[in-house]
Amino acid sequence: MKLYHKIMIGLVLGVVAGLILGEKAAYLKPVGDIFIRCLRLIVVPLILSTLITGVVSTGNIRNLGKTGITTLVYFMATTTLAVLIGLLVANILQPGTGLTLGEMKTFNAPDPIGPAQMIVNMFPMNPMEALAKGNVLQIIIFALLFGAGLSMAGDAGKPVSRFFQSLAQVMFKVSDIVISFAPYGVFALIAWTTGKFGLDILLPMGKLIIAALIASVIHIFASYTLLVATVGRISPLDFLKKTLEPALVGLSTCSAAAAFPFSMRAQKQLGVSPKVSGFTLPMALTINMDGTALYQAVAATFIANAYGIDLTLTQQGTIVATAVLASVGTASIPGGGLIMLTMVLQSVGLPLEGIAIVAGVDRILDMFRTTTNIFGDNSAGVVVASLNGELDREVAATPLDEMELGSSVHVDKEGHLVDDLN
Repeated sequence: MKLYHKIMIGLVLGVVAGLILGEKAAYLKPVGDIFIRCLRLIVVPLILSTLITGVVSTGNIRNLGKTGITTLVYFMATTTLAVLIGLLVANILQPGTGLTLGEMKTFNAPDPIGPAQMIVNMFPMNPMEALAKGNVLQIIIFALLFGAGLSMAGDAGKPVSRFFQSLAQVMFKVSDIVISFAPYGVFALIAWTTGKFGLDILLPMGKLIIAALIASVIHIFASYTLLVATVGRISPLDFLKKTLEPALVGLSTCSAAAAFPFSMRAQKQLGVSPKVSGFTLPMALTINMDGTALYQAVAATFIANAYGIDLTLTQQGTIVATAVLASVGTASIPGGGLIMLTMVLQSVGLPLEGIAIVAGVDRILDMFRTTTNIFGDNSAGVVVASLNGELDREVAATPLDEMELGSSVHVDKEGHLVDDLN
């Protein structure tokens, strides 16, 4: 039985266990927490080692710049499309219409961060602090600069390069160990979520949940698959099957970072060069926020409906611009999603207290957001690899049952990330 089969079984059994056990399912939560901790402990060294090794293996800063620009353009384009889809679905369904607000809770808005400060925050003053805090965007900036420096240092930098090559190899093996426990972690987390919230919470906020779900499904099954088919020229069905594993992990953990090792596996199975996936996936963790941006559009419309406010075309255009720009700068900030929604509401003059309305079902909505982000992360790798001539379509067309389970990425004698998947 393949790992993704076990994860799906764990997901279904977790829902059943949560409904049966109710609040007692909280006893299972420590198992899920340990699983998430193990996933997060490998993310920072994995990103650092693979990104530095990937930069060194290119041997050409110009090629790295081309990959970076292509990746950024793709993320901005799909994020814009996601917001537009969210607005379209929300305008059709009008999810907040007829909602009885009841007693409002007060909400203290965090101080907004300007675009200039967002850019400044990307650059670490102390790389050790960035590593300790897990500030992924700052780690990426440091890894890019450090990798470029190693390439320019020539023979003097080779001992250090070999260290990070060895670290990358070790982290791939550690990832295999942690990944093998995924079915049990997914089972525990879904059981706790279902036991805590049950089905009752879905009723009063049903239209908001349905609107977010429909918009996410449209973006995943229309936008991503169309881009993968037209630009990547691989089967959308193959793409969806091989991305299902990290998507299920993201659905249960609500963490794209936790799904990062699984996305690395999916990229190998999709035929994406490790040189490309080692760059696009770390970038995606902080910049690709399609699911979150889509949610901002749905949530803003929901809050406007609930307060009886009609959003003009100009206001909706402002939501698009604010959500796209905010998605780039807020990902690595603690509480970034909250700050992002605050910025969107402020941009069109909606009451910030409206955030308290959606807080009760935020966990459910976060599952949709994270799953959408993960599909977007993997589609980016396929598209960028195809444009750069780094996509192996024969591997992408190989059925999952004929592929090896373990990590097949390693570092060759010349220090390049290579993939022996068969």
